[in-house]
Amino acid sequence: MSTREHWGSRFGFIMAAAGSAVGLGNIWRFPYITGENGGGAFLVIYLGIVIGFGLSLMMAEMLVGRSAQRNPVGAFRQLGGKGWPLVGFLGVLTGFVILSFYIVVAGWTLSYIGQMARGLLHSRYPAVLGSAFEGFVADPWRPLAYAAVFMVLVAWVVTGGISRGIERANRWLMPILFLLLLVLVTRALTLPGAAQGMAFYLTPDWSKVDGGTFFAAISQVFFSFSIGMGTMLTYGSYLSLRENLPRSALTVGALDCLAAFLSGLMVIPAVFAFGFSPSAGPGLTFITLPAVFAALPGGDLFGMLFFTLLAIAALTSAVSILEPLVSYVIDEHGLPRRVVVAGASVVCFLLAVPASLSFGPWSEVTVFGKTWFDLMDFLANNLMLPVGGLLTALFVGWVWGRPALTALSNEHQLHQPWAVAWLWILRVVAPVAITWILITNLS
Repeated sequence: MSTREHWGSRFGFIMAAAGSAVGLGNIWRFPYITGENGGGAFLVIYLGIVIGFGLSLMMAEMLVGRSAQRNPVGAFRQLGGKGWPLVGFLGVLTGFVILSFYIVVAGWTLSYIGQMARGLLHSRYPAVLGSAFEGFVADPWRPLAYAAVFMVLVAWVVTGGISRGIERANRWLMPILFLLLLVLVTRALTLPGAAQGMAFYLTPDWSKVDGGTFFAAISQVFFSFSIGMGTMLTYGSYLSLRENLPRSALTVGALDCLAAFLSGLMVIPAVFAFGFSPSAGPGLTFITLPAVFAALPGGDLFGMLFFTLLAIAALTSAVSILEPLVSYVIDEHGLPRRVVVAGASVVCFLLAVPASLSFGPWSEVTVFGKTWFDLMDFLANNLMLPVGGLLTALFVGWVWGRPALTALSNEHQLHQPWAVAWLWILRVVAPVAITWILITNLS
């Protein structure tokens, strides 16, 4: 095996890992999920789950990768032996399935940047904007063209490798992302009537909390932290063994939570300011928010900035989702990175075709009552991610166990009591919570 490439600096790794975590799950999904689940109460529960076991799972994946210095399949083979490489295969496959419909939504964001720049979405009426959105996604060609452009951007970054491709891109894109977030948050908070939205977002209403709220929060943590798809494991495999893993995981988790919090602070007060509902679902981004921007002075500019922000978040995450597959093929079969990236990108785009067409010409084609897009979304987010997270927690907690504990505590990276608590979170807390997710999804 050739010498493994490593991150050029700790800052570069932090930006890349944060770029993986901060994606459509934060900017697109988090605000409407929060709006659907009671605002402030959901925010508190979400942060509690992040601290309770989300960070522990992220650190577990990073530790497996860093210790083995291999791709997900090779890492589980090296540390676990017979049978466990299947967990790595599941992670690689999950990421590939997610990417094949992720690039469809990401393509929408590219289209909306252009439409905002040309003033084509300047309407205060959600019904008009909803009709425009439905017409766009139902078109058999335009969404696929934008998905193809986005896939080319992802391939271009990943082809550059770790330090010259992924790390270099994230060093620029992540600071720009947070700058755009701060600009848009500042604008949202200065709107007349934004205070009502802030109260909804920051004041917990526990009467709105039920089992579905906890389920939504746990699912959001998995979606946002990229748990179960081998992404953090792969990024961890490019880390030096001297890297302080707990500190890095905590920093990445904090940046991810900050991005999610700011996204809610950007969207929900603005929606309230113009009398719209924060529980508008996925359409909040592509239908309700353009109506909000149309009501603002200079709204088309702010709308263009918002969808640029969304596209950057999607790009940094998509790059990290593709890398586990590329790392696996390079490690196991020795093929050149350029060839692997090109082949994987073509196959991914071909899988995106039915996902995109399921909003238009193939909308009546269903499997188990779901369109192709909805089926891939359900399989990946409701089954494959939780199963991957569960198996990883059980592997690190019970199979690898003491050596994992030693890898942290002996390097003075995590004091012994905290390391023991981390191990028992993986052994008990995370498996119980994830099992509940699976049972709820299946029922």
